[in-house]
Amino acid sequence: MEHTYSVGSNPVYYDKQNLHVLFAGESQTLPVHQAGPKIYDYYLLHFIESGYGQFTTEHRKYSLGPGDCFLIHPGQLVSYVSDRQQPWRYRWAAFTGADADALVLQAGFAPQQPVLQTAEGTVFPSALAGMMQAFYANKESAHLTSLGYLYLVIGEAAERHLSASRLPGAESQVKRTVKQMIHYMASQYAHPVSIEQMCGSLGYNRAYLSRIFKQETGLSPVTYLLKLRIEKSRQLLRERPELSVEQVAASVGLTDALYFSRQFKRFCAQSPTAYRLATARHGEK
Repeated sequence: MEHTYSVGSNPVYYDKQNLHVLFAGESQTLPVHQAGPKIYDYYLLHFIESGYGQFTTEHRKYSLGPGDCFLIHPGQLVSYVSDRQQPWRYRWAAFTGADADALVLQAGFAPQQPVLQTAEGTVFPSALAGMMQAFYANKESAHLTSLGYLYLVIGEAAERHLSASRLPGAESQVKRTVKQMIHYMASQYAHPVSIEQMCGSLGYNRAYLSRIFKQETGLSPVTYLLKLRIEKSRQLLRERPELSVEQVAASVGLTDALYFSRQFKRFCAQSPTAYRLATARHGEK
């Protein structure tokens, strides 16, 4: 078996960016090829494409194979050695920056749990290969491209970590779905979206979503979205006196200014214009 090794380095120099991929590479190792024991001052992520080997940290030893990945944390004494019979072929990427620690925690890669088993169709090998190819192209934009690939990898790792740690059962599923609905409305209220569109986006039947939403919040989705829009409009009426009532209505996703005024009065017991005058008079913030 022939030993192969190639690495691409980021053409943009690391100068204390919040997140930065330093280099990415691939290697077919020889039997019993060993790295370490040593300490790195950056994160180093490996994905095993084929073959086997052993990864040793300060905490324990891991026997790993195809589809496994391991993350070396900065400042940790580690070593890794390929199998005698079937030495591993792996891809890797090194990254650093002020945001790296939080990102790694989100992905579930604690120093005591640095190993992840990926699933079929994983984005890891293509993303790591994409980083290396971007660096070989030697364009300054490769810095941004490599961050995109890194976020894809971290996103998949975070999802697998969350899936493994979620509580089983219908109740946790219901709470998660309601949280998704609230996030959807909070991000989309400024657009004239409907509850039907939200249900379609989340892939659930409207009757089911309305029922569980009311169970959890005490409000129907329609009322919740309307209240959210009125609350946002109150803020605009207070803070943006140059906007007309029609512009405020449109800014919270309600294109019919008359309907907006009617609903505003229903929730706030006064018209938008009267509310604006009253808050201006009292200097309400």
